[in-house]
Amino acid sequence: MQAIWKGTVSFGLVSIPVKLYAATEEKGISFRQVHDADGGRIKYKRVCSVDGEEVAYRDIVKGFELPDGDIVVLSDEDFAALPLPTKRTIDVLQFVPLEQIDGVYMSKPYYIAADGPGNKPYVLLRDALERSGRAALVKVALRNRESLAVMRPRDGALLVQTMLWPDEVRGAEPFAPDEDVNIRDQEVAMAESYISTLSDDFDPSAFTDDYRTALEELVAAKTGGRELQEDQEEPDTGGTVVDLMAALRASVEAAQAKRAGGAPAPARAAQHDKADEQGAADEQDAAETAKPARRTAAKQPAKKTAAKKTAGDDDGGTRKAAAKKTASSTTKATASKSAAKKAPAKKTTAKQTATKATTGTKKAAARKSA
Repeated sequence: MQAIWKGTVSFGLVSIPVKLYAATEEKGISFRQVHDADGGRIKYKRVCSVDGEEVAYRDIVKGFELPDGDIVVLSDEDFAALPLPTKRTIDVLQFVPLEQIDGVYMSKPYYIAADGPGNKPYVLLRDALERSGRAALVKVALRNRESLAVMRPRDGALLVQTMLWPDEVRGAEPFAPDEDVNIRDQEVAMAESYISTLSDDFDPSAFTDDYRTALEELVAAKTGGRELQEDQEEPDTGGTVVDLMAALRASVEAAQAKRAGGAPAPARAAQHDKADEQGAADEQDAAETAKPARRTAAKQPAKKTAAKKTAGDDDGGTRKAAAKKTASSTTKATASKSAAKKAPAKKTTAKQTATKATTGTKKAAARKSA
């Protein structure tokens, strides 16, 4: 494998001679543009727009187009003369927690290999990064472009992955949905159930490029003269989800069936029903809360009845004795009241008698005077 870059890693006062190698390779089916009539390959010629002559690749240089249409030509010597300290040095800027770096900034990864006497400082830097749990934020210039990059250990080697600059990442605000979308709790619970069903540790070897496999089979079929079986068409749903809960439930059940190789587990189905019942219970509680007076009035007779039921038959005699005592007290009270009513009557009679006596005396005195 050919190195794409050669230089040093500047780790404080330590310089580590290294080489960079591409860490990934894209595997796909490459196609040629051909003439439909005879299968001849289509070729493109590099032609100058001024004189119309074909130009050899060695005579092509880079040019920057100005707003008025003029071209500023930049040669390889111009790029080599740029005062760029990172063109041959991976300069460590600081050490940061890797989880703080958003994946949207990540770009192309490269493996770093020690070159010549760089084995010992290479291992020193690798082990120090592993023990600290941090990654090195670096600057590096590759292919006439300076980039931020993150350097970290991976499977015993050091890996550096270039990053995009902040002004190269678009903001997410224009793509976020409106905030007035109303999501019910039971819908969120169903979505969480689906996530839980498909949750597992990441294993990239468990996934395959089905499209590339299908293209390879198509090419093999064309070469061998055999026909490929066409996949059955998916039913057209119209692109609209009528019932979100039903769609989530179907997703969970399909995921369960795919993982288990059969029907969904009963326990999971019970969880779905429980989520629905919980949603219905929440709605019922909301309705009951709106009528506190009615619910309080309904509870009072129940308490009274429960209090009556709580008393046992053993205190029957006690209740009868209390009843008799109460009746006796009531009778005495009634008698006292009757006596109290009669007393004023007697007093009134005495007064009337005294009045008559006084009147008789006055009449007798009048007669004697006469």
